[in-house]
Amino acid sequence: MSDNSGRNNLHMPDDDEVFATVTNMLGANRVKVRCADGTERTARIPGKMQKRVWIREDDIVLVEPWDWQDEKADIKWRYDKQQADQLREEGHIQ
Repeated sequence: MSDNSGRNNLHMPDDDEVFATVTNMLGANRVKVRCADGTERTARIPGKMQKRVWIREDDIVLVEPWDWQDEKADIKWRYDKQQADQLREEGHIQ
């Protein structure tokens, strides 16, 4: 048996991506997120995720801030509850 039997390989952030927590649903495919770098941003749910991946308040997501407008971002990935718990256990998020 392997040592890390309960561990899953998770989608980790690239250089320009950051972990975030959804704080408010704004409507029109937009959400308010609080990023790990301390910034509050308005994030956009891309078309390929709409009606396929349901995002709710307090979900942990991976966002990519815009280069030209730092207060906005695009959501790249949503972690389910088990994956978010694993991220907390490994110390990636609080």
